[in-house]
Amino acid sequence: MTDPIDRLRANLRAAAIPATDDDLTGIQARGFLNRLADFERIVAGIPAETVPDYLDAGSLPASTEVAALPAPRAAPVSPRTDTLLGAAAAIRAGAATPTALLEAALAQITALDGPLNVFQLVLAEQALADARRAEAELAAGQDRGPLHGLPVAVKDLLDVAGLPTTAGSTILAQSIAATDATAVARLRAAGAIIVGKTRLSEFAYSPGSNNAHYGATANPFDRSRDSGGSSSGSAVAVATGMALAALGTDTGCSIRVPAAFCGLVGLKPTWGRTSLAGVVPLSWSLDHLGPLTRSVADAAALLAILAGPDPRDGRTLRPAPPFAYEDGEAEARGLRVGLVREDGSGKPPAGEEQRAAARRGAEMLAAAGAEVVELDVPELDRLRVLGTALLGMEASALHLPWLRTRLDAYGEFPRQRLLANFAYAPGDFIRAQQARAVLRRAISERLAGLDLLVLPIHPGSIPARGVPANNGLAIPFNCLGWPALSLPAGRGSDGLPLAVQLVARPWQEATLLRAATVIERELAASP
Repeated sequence: MTDPIDRLRANLRAAAIPATDDDLTGIQARGFLNRLADFERIVAGIPAETVPDYLDAGSLPASTEVAALPAPRAAPVSPRTDTLLGAAAAIRAGAATPTALLEAALAQITALDGPLNVFQLVLAEQALADARRAEAELAAGQDRGPLHGLPVAVKDLLDVAGLPTTAGSTILAQSIAATDATAVARLRAAGAIIVGKTRLSEFAYSPGSNNAHYGATANPFDRSRDSGGSSSGSAVAVATGMALAALGTDTGCSIRVPAAFCGLVGLKPTWGRTSLAGVVPLSWSLDHLGPLTRSVADAAALLAILAGPDPRDGRTLRPAPPFAYEDGEAEARGLRVGLVREDGSGKPPAGEEQRAAARRGAEMLAAAGAEVVELDVPELDRLRVLGTALLGMEASALHLPWLRTRLDAYGEFPRQRLLANFAYAPGDFIRAQQARAVLRRAISERLAGLDLLVLPIHPGSIPARGVPANNGLAIPFNCLGWPALSLPAGRGSDGLPLAVQLVARPWQEATLLRAATVIERELAASP
């Protein structure tokens, strides 16, 4: 392998990108080239005749769905109005109104948005008009379902008609959306009230909330700590009651890590389960869209609305089965669960507290009837290398015109991260896709007979505000496209949230939600 910085310099020159020596120095200092040699080693062992992942039907997700549970009964009236379903039940019991719920959310925004830096844009007047309309519709017997009249936030990566979609950048700051993203349109059709658009890292290309243009978003449990990225504003909005739920995107961790850092449920569905039409892309083959919520049942309710085919997005593949579960119906009997012990990196995948939280989640599933086995999954480390490489190559292809003409408009972190991707050699994208197919088959064989994996979502404590998290335990499942969920698992010794990550096979969100409901219920009942 030639010297990476020399190859990078030559490739940038060939691409007509005016990178500076300062950027090249910054790329090295930030370690953006550190795993390039690992990438070369991985792809070097793949036979040249291997069919790339995007052409290899045998390596793609199976088409079977799990049998759906019986349709849930009406949600019971709950004194809690900080969850979607609790608030929905309160409205229908006459204990709350859409206007009152929205006013409470707006009051939280007024009190906390300044110090926490959560919203890119607040739609107070429009949201109040929508809440009053929802109230009148419900009074007239027009009930659109559990989201009707409830305040929801959306990440400022999603188009909302008539509003800018900045994607956390200045490049798109004046880009006005002509139509709603499909996910936003489905929220509106279900009666949800869009309260505002939330902060994110620039172009969603960071696992932290760092943003040179609009600032970092503080963790609501400790304002000196980070809220995770890139769906940072969406997570904090839900954690603080500025919204009852929010939409995020996840290319390498960006739903699950913010949810974990803010004590929420974050669901990344199977790739192709939810539409990305009207969403600014980062990596076409790794991007996912999903909910951040306060409960597993809320995540299921949102997924049922978001999921399904969309003629605007050819990645959406199939109708969605029922996802909702009632607490009393969820059990783990019959599930075979793998508790991840080693990930192929040669060191423990996470710190002691993080591993203990994952083990406790597995033990709760075992107590509810699951069979739990401990196992090593060495493919995870190679998948994190490939996922990072594929993300980078796709992102750089998307950004190439701007890198040539508007390089100075990027903040330093995303600019240097994008530039670093030009260190890959010609043909590396295809070689990565070949390795992806091989690893997809290998991990499917290793996990044959298992329904779920349980493992940490972040290897250590929550970093300082604006410091990117480590996404090494999350991005392998973007590379695979498998559904994954981050679930609160108590507090660490620092008083901040701990989380456990659950991963299911493709299209098995129902199994994922079933297991998460068990753990959530058991944690709520434990001291």
